[in-house]
Amino acid sequence: MPRSHRPRRRGREASDEDRFDPARVLAGIRHVETRRDGEWNVQPIAAAAKAYVCPGCGGAVEEGAAHVVTWRADGILGPDSDLAARRHWHGHCWRIRA
Repeated sequence: MPRSHRPRRRGREASDEDRFDPARVLAGIRHVETRRDGEWNVQPIAAAAKAYVCPGCGGAVEEGAAHVVTWRADGILGPDSDLAARRHWHGHCWRIRA
């Protein structure tokens, strides 16, 4: 029997919620990590909007580079102050941070 080159429908049609959203995937998932010095919010970023200085190595996080943004999750000055003090790290520098 010859093959059919027509795509087969399986199950229901994909809704708007089920469709692949590249912006959502590239944005990453913010999560909280516990380190020796407390709890930190960590947000992966797919591409830097501008150049930043990594506090881990002192090198540049170049524009367009994937990196992480971190800020305290348990700061004593409150969440607004913690968010204002966020830093952009190379992913590797954040992982090996003591």
